Amino acid sequence: MARILTVPRRFGLARLFAQAQQHHQLRFCSACTTTGSPERLHNTAGSKTSSSTTVLADQKAPFTSLSSPPRPSPTSLLRPQNKASMATVTETISLPNVGVFTDPEHKLWVAESGPTLESVKKGQDLKHGEVTIGIKSTGICGSDIHFWHAGRIGPMIVTDTHILGHESAGVILATHPSVTHLKPGDRVAIEPDIICNQCEPCLTGRYNGCLNMRFLSTPPVDGLLRRYVNHPAVWCHKIGDMSFENGALLEPLSVALAGVERAGVKLGDPILICGAGPIGLITLLCAAAAGAEPIVVTDIDEGRLAFAQELVPRVRPFLVERGVGEEEAAGAIVRLAGGVQPAIALECTGVESSVNAAVHSVKFGGKVFVIGVGKPEMRLPFMRLSTQEIDLQFQYRYANTWPRAIRLVESGVLQLGRLVTHRFDIEDAVRAFETAADPKTGAIKVQIQSEMDVQW
Repeated sequence: MARILTVPRRFGLARLFAQAQQHHQLRFCSACTTTGSPERLHNTAGSKTSSSTTVLADQKAPFTSLSSPPRPSPTSLLRPQNKASMATVTETISLPNVGVFTDPEHKLWVAESGPTLESVKKGQDLKHGEVTIGIKSTGICGSDIHFWHAGRIGPMIVTDTHILGHESAGVILATHPSVTHLKPGDRVAIEPDIICNQCEPCLTGRYNGCLNMRFLSTPPVDGLLRRYVNHPAVWCHKIGDMSFENGALLEPLSVALAGVERAGVKLGDPILICGAGPIGLITLLCAAAAGAEPIVVTDIDEGRLAFAQELVPRVRPFLVERGVGEEEAAGAIVRLAGGVQPAIALECTGVESSVNAAVHSVKFGGKVFVIGVGKPEMRLPFMRLSTQEIDLQFQYRYANTWPRAIRLVESGVLQLGRLVTHRFDIEDAVRAFETAADPKTGAIKVQIQSEMDVQW
């Protein structure tokens, strides 16, 4: 029988949380947050696969308890207990699972992948708290291209065959009996991280710093560029009628949203955005929605600057010319802004010269906020930073951004659809990567899409 925490009525939530923590049951998850409400807590105890999981259409099997049954979550003690429904999925699925692989030799190919079609149809590989998602759209990130071409990003190294992709949305195909807030047919975007729920960053809500993080597509953890994927349900966010293309853009939107929020962009702030790639362009949309003015965006590609101006007509594009010094470029940026120095520079490239130009651009007491990923060591204008009291701040992924990102897209405050310039079937993924990696194609965001013989 499951071990139950006894909570007298006089106990407050704080005592409840403290008692539950002793049993390693707290999960602080952004998947269930609502405006003005405390975050729900998810029970993560018990990760064994249930042998009773079934996937026959229109048929439910009797529940068989796990050999080591999970304890109920603390919040479940405050509401009636309901027996979990069995996992179900249509029997009509017939397409095999395939994935997009790379390896230490920088090869790129499409091949069969797990979970297998048979295991998906039977639900036999689902662990406690997991769901099976049929992936519909996945964006190609610059990090995916870097793992393919360079085989590493800093300490994250491709040492074996590796599946790429972490910007995905799809439809729930099956659920483990322990999952009650999602059902087959739900449309979801996938937050591609799995955290330990035990270290200080996790327990204080900054789970992007989890000391035991398993981030999908970061070696050695395989990514989402597959037709079917099993993933913890708490990291699957419902997207309602939102398109799968927009759902797959919620991941890069979360990066930009975290940057704009942590940088402290306010109404009327003069802003510099360095880089007009996908992250820079989404950051531009966020800064414009936040009321920043004037906004200067820089890039070495005239086509991308023109695209930025189409997205936000009032933006002031600045073409970075090779061979121009960092201080000279900074002076030109300030002149373009009408002589107004940026209060905040949002640096989205990670390129040393771009970071330094941003440092030379911002005002006394300003901030350079680095979102982009660069080389392990850089030369920085220390005295400029020191004598101008410029804050240099960095970002690592995101935390607690997805519910807000969904609201911004659903409401139309942010319109991301134009960013997707190229679409490919998953079987044609190699050509998709070649397109995304070639500046001559004019690609902004390339998405890989998968058809499934499932109708809901």
